[in-house]
Amino acid sequence: MWFDFFLTRPYERFTITRRTDIETTVLLLVIGVAVTEIAVWGRRHYAIASRRAGYLDGISKAAQLVAAGGFAAALIDQVSGQLMRLLSLRSCVFQYGVAGLGRPARLQRDGSVTFGQLRWAADGEGFPAGTNVELLVEGGGIFQGRLLMTPAAGARPALEQRLLAVAFADQVGAALASSRPVGQS
Repeated sequence: MWFDFFLTRPYERFTITRRTDIETTVLLLVIGVAVTEIAVWGRRHYAIASRRAGYLDGISKAAQLVAAGGFAAALIDQVSGQLMRLLSLRSCVFQYGVAGLGRPARLQRDGSVTFGQLRWAADGEGFPAGTNVELLVEGGGIFQGRLLMTPAAGARPALEQRLLAVAFADQVGAALASSRPVGQS
């Protein structure tokens, strides 16, 4: 009869009764964990590579504006936008010929951050809370001004990002130096 199908004993059941069953189960588990770890590692490195490609694209666009002799104001606006995304800032403005006004923290050329006379632990602490951070801009060996940045709460840019910010500031300095030749004010 047709209902005998439901009364038959099932074959190929998943039971672990012998040593080989245990070995097979453990091997499948180890392979599953290994494949998962490799996939997570690959995704993490893809994200890092994608982020770095974005950084290079930003530097490339800034360099193209400098090379084309574009307006320094346009470059400053572009770099300010890039820095806001890169460093998780609420605002970023360029101030001509100003440094240290208001005693902000300072992003140094080596990517470190100083606050007063102290070297701030930016890798672990991020930017100092409740204060602006300035990044000095020089071009042609002459001080041009500063990028005054207001970090968002909890902003913790990595050293790579802080060094990239310095590179952006160098692009602004080069544009300002070429728009005002050395010796002219």
